Amino acid sequence: MGSNTGDLVTRVQSAHLFDHDALLRYAADNVSGFPTNPSQFTISQFGHGQSNPTFLIAVGSGSSLKRYVLRKKPPGKLLQSAHAVEREFQVLKALGEHTQVPVPKVFCLCTDPTVIGTAFYIMEFMEGRIFIDPKLHNVAPERRTAIYRAAAKALASLHSADVDAIGLGKYGRRANYCQRQIDRWFKQYLASTSEGKPVRNPKMFELVDWLRKSIPAEDSTGATSGLVHGDFRIDNLVFHPYEDRVIGILDWELSTLGNQMCDVAYSCMHYIVNVQLDKEHVSEGLETTGLPDGILSMPEFLLEYCSALGNASAGERARNTGVQANELVECALGYIARENVLPAHPPSGKRDESPSYESLVDGTGRFVPNRKVLELRGKLIKFMETHIYPMEKEFAKLAQSDLRWTVHPEEERLKEEAKRQGLWNLFIPVDSAARARRELAAIENKQSFDQLFGEGLTNLEYGYLCEIMGRSVWAPQVFNCGAPDTGNMEVILRYGNKEQIAEWLIPLLEGKIRSGFAMTEPQVASSDATNIECSIKRQGDSYIINGTKWWTSGAMDPRCRVLILMGKTDFNAPKHKQQSMILVDMRTPGIHVKRPLTVFGFDDAPHGHAEISFENVIVPAKNILLGEGRGFEIAQGRLGPGRLHHCMRLIGAAERGMELMAKRALSRKTFGMFIAQHGSFVSDLAKLRVELEGTRLLVLEAADHLDKFGNKKARGILAMAKVAAPNMALKVLDTAIQVHGAAGVCSDTVLAHLWATARTLRIADGPDEVHLGTIGKLELQRASKL
Repeated sequence: MGSNTGDLVTRVQSAHLFDHDALLRYAADNVSGFPTNPSQFTISQFGHGQSNPTFLIAVGSGSSLKRYVLRKKPPGKLLQSAHAVEREFQVLKALGEHTQVPVPKVFCLCTDPTVIGTAFYIMEFMEGRIFIDPKLHNVAPERRTAIYRAAAKALASLHSADVDAIGLGKYGRRANYCQRQIDRWFKQYLASTSEGKPVRNPKMFELVDWLRKSIPAEDSTGATSGLVHGDFRIDNLVFHPYEDRVIGILDWELSTLGNQMCDVAYSCMHYIVNVQLDKEHVSEGLETTGLPDGILSMPEFLLEYCSALGNASAGERARNTGVQANELVECALGYIARENVLPAHPPSGKRDESPSYESLVDGTGRFVPNRKVLELRGKLIKFMETHIYPMEKEFAKLAQSDLRWTVHPEEERLKEEAKRQGLWNLFIPVDSAARARRELAAIENKQSFDQLFGEGLTNLEYGYLCEIMGRSVWAPQVFNCGAPDTGNMEVILRYGNKEQIAEWLIPLLEGKIRSGFAMTEPQVASSDATNIECSIKRQGDSYIINGTKWWTSGAMDPRCRVLILMGKTDFNAPKHKQQSMILVDMRTPGIHVKRPLTVFGFDDAPHGHAEISFENVIVPAKNILLGEGRGFEIAQGRLGPGRLHHCMRLIGAAERGMELMAKRALSRKTFGMFIAQHGSFVSDLAKLRVELEGTRLLVLEAADHLDKFGNKKARGILAMAKVAAPNMALKVLDTAIQVHGAAGVCSDTVLAHLWATARTLRIADGPDEVHLGTIGKLELQRASKL
């Protein structure tokens, strides 16, 4: 079981005492928001770890208490280049500000030794869990698997950082990293065993000789170098308090630029030998003692990584290093004597049964869903077959009647059934859910909200499920996973404040209301959002909105209660700072729904796409999202996952088309033979399958990039997916319609409606031309750097 980060502290050791008053004065002057005259100011020392002394600061007044972490150099004479807290601060600041690598936020660096005796920096305190023992005692097997996978993903995230782009290009010498490490370790060993210190072990010389002869060839050039942590292991990771994901990588003292495979090797050392710094002797590793149930084997851990791809300050621990060093030499020599390190046949990368054919070549590909996703996927498929497909004609019948702008009572019943089966709000990313929980922490009965935040899936994991929903135009809203609600909920999850979350997000998560997104305007080319003309003018404690929007999807639904509207708050600001987003209650006076719009004749009732005029609509100023001029910033955060959800659903629509087409071809005859017996059809079907599988891989790759690198860095592959998915789906559906003949273009099948939706998505959320422009520009940028 993991230890809570706040429980790993003890009294400050006498050797590490410093002036608390001086620290308080410095922190109050240099850390934004640090209490200046607190009634409580306590400092305790973290007992875990053996590098730079680390302290927990608790400061505040009354019931308001803030916690920070201070990390400093130890006192006394230090080994050369050791304990460089300045470098730790530099790398944490760069990663925190410019990447998605999970690290604590740093606030200030003090290099003036007169303050508390040595250089130090202050960073955020991360509430979470640390697993001291890699065996993960008292942890359920399935959670052990998830924890090891999260560790591999965190390492891959760290190794994916573009050091040149984030200002760390000169953080270290890239060439000869392994050579320098061996030389440094050997010099430190010689220094620590001289002048009456522990007796030197002659086998250390044998080990060093082997290491020097075995340095990888690429080490001399540094061509494949990147950011190296230097001490990456599971007990230097902070895991979320209750979700099995890494929220912080700690202890960056040894970080530099170099051969990243050294990190990978070090992270696997516990498989070979178990080193506990508070024990005198090392013990056998997991490969020898046996893997606890659920823990990945070393090859499986390496595959997860690829796929997602000393001077101590504690005296007791230091006294054990001499004994441990000799035992580690023995282990190392034994390990390098092995004929093979990894098995002859690497693992497939899965611990579970793979899904059917459509999940990438019998599950042996890179993207293989885990057991949790497979279970959810199975439940979704059964739900679709039992509840959705049998109701499609009933839903369509109501949508074509005079009562089409009402909700079929069966839809509400199915929503409750989806909640009961745990198939509700599956789209919500784990990080967004965590933010919403923090914002709601002060609200009473907050525990009742936990069931609304989905299953804690990544974008990649959700991809396998969103695809299933895409097989029917009626399915997404039954699971509360339909557009534009998902995008709107994601906006409020990420950018809404506590009041906005409570007023609008909770009812949306509960499925009690629906929403619309108002951006596109009839008078301008809205694919270039700088063209929009709708005004949002501040007047006292309100904003006044004037303008016309159309294609406001969801606004015709009788349950629609809120719009997220994008307009201009400052027409004279820089081009991309003029726009803002604001929450607008649909019942506000001055809002006029002028008409429903049709998509190739489909009005998509009761959801609908509305043209709406806003005439002096008065909205409270508190409804602004994130602040004035932040509209483009929000849009980019919203459109990344939203665009990808469309692509995922299009994969499902194409699969439905393939299924209906194949069944039709096997049951209908033309010219004396079944359609399936015509050679041209068989060839076309095979080509469509190839294109569909290729597009699915691209969409899953885009989801993986979105998880690892965020919207900005994933924009190229997101654009590729957004172009490829609708065009592929259109080919499949067009062929399916052709096979069905006249039946394909009427409402007797879902094909026409699916085709209309797919064709619209070559325009919605950015036309193909915009995305192709993004792809082309990135390609040219890449070429210019060669």
